[in-house]
Amino acid sequence: MTGTQERVAFVAANSEEALQAATVLTRRYDGCAPDEADIVVALGGDGFMLETLHRALGRARAIYGMNRGTVGFLMNSYSEERLLERLQAAQAVKLHPLLMRASDTAGKVHEDIAFNEVSLLRQSRQAAKLRILVDGKVRLEELVCDGILVATPAGSTAYNLSAHGPIVPIGAQLLCLTPISAFRPRRWRGALLPDQARVAFEILEAAKRPVSATADSTEVRNVASVEVRQDKERQVTLLFDADHNLEERILLEQFTP
Repeated sequence: MTGTQERVAFVAANSEEALQAATVLTRRYDGCAPDEADIVVALGGDGFMLETLHRALGRARAIYGMNRGTVGFLMNSYSEERLLERLQAAQAVKLHPLLMRASDTAGKVHEDIAFNEVSLLRQSRQAAKLRILVDGKVRLEELVCDGILVATPAGSTAYNLSAHGPIVPIGAQLLCLTPISAFRPRRWRGALLPDQARVAFEILEAAKRPVSATADSTEVRNVASVEVRQDKERQVTLLFDADHNLEERILLEQFTP
């Protein structure tokens, strides 16, 4: 999808393996500074990829990851050979982040974005009590739980999957609403929502049962209410090798024992 004149930058996680790979690849392929690049090659794991995606918002450059970390679900396999040819043949995936707007118990409003999920978690030994609204309508009057999350399709194989949420194909235009250790109603397993839905959470008994809200890696403590929606006005472009793209990875996850 890219031309041979594309400028490439290499960024690395703070690990010996990733930093060494960045040094080798920058010398071999005459890497430029990230602010001058058309394509940024991120070297690390999925956590570092999320950091890179956050930095890439609002900038017209694509991100191509190579796994120098542990999980690497969002990464391509690592190789020093034929990198420019791989970039030229890569397939693009557009990702829109979630926008979290959280009001804390002191009245301060916090906004942040998430490419994987926005999660609410109890802060103490007491279970959280939440009221759930979708597009302004109460859908669940009271959920007693350890927490709940809203996940994008790209994030459906991350925390969402660990919480027994569904895996969602990347082009499904859906969001996962998944409870974490729900106590009451005990049989509620969550919902799939259209990606234009606006989800709101009201924290019941917030002083007795404090709750935090996290957008990817940014946490807000002692929230009173949280609103989540997909931000269609912002996007990033990920590049994947054609023989192992993100849609194929998500499909494979559904058939992995």
